[in-house]
Amino acid sequence: MNLIVAVDENWAIGKGGDQLVYIPEDLKRFKALTTGHPVILGRKTLATFPGGRPLKGRRNLILSRNPDFAPEGAEVYPDQQALLTQAPEDAFVIGGESVYRALLDQCDTAYITKIHKGYQADCWFPNLDEDPAWKAAEESEMLDHEGLTFHYVTYKRV
Repeated sequence: MNLIVAVDENWAIGKGGDQLVYIPEDLKRFKALTTGHPVILGRKTLATFPGGRPLKGRRNLILSRNPDFAPEGAEVYPDQQALLTQAPEDAFVIGGESVYRALLDQCDTAYITKIHKGYQADCWFPNLDEDPAWKAAEESEMLDHEGLTFHYVTYKRV
């Protein structure tokens, strides 16, 4: 499986149930990489999408312990084991924090957008630069959005 996430310079990913910042170029990259592939996410992440609806052009696999949670156009799984029996190899884990942590060991490629700024946050992603199980395999040049610098790093499981 794959994962995709945008992190700040401290590996923070969110605050108050939302992303730290929205960068149009990064959103286009997210769409290009995930369209046509299943996406795995939690209920809270789904709530941040427009209208709280599943992403179009992707099979939406949602982890939720709430047995009454059944959004139209998505498949809901009560736990990681149930989900893993249905999740194809080409799936992308897309958040949030608890879903990333639960499924990181199942992933072999991580598409990270590194934002070169620190934000106030309440959710973090594990620092792959400090994890010997991961190695940066590819890095983009520095990019800029309205004075905010960022770049892409693709990590591979060693």
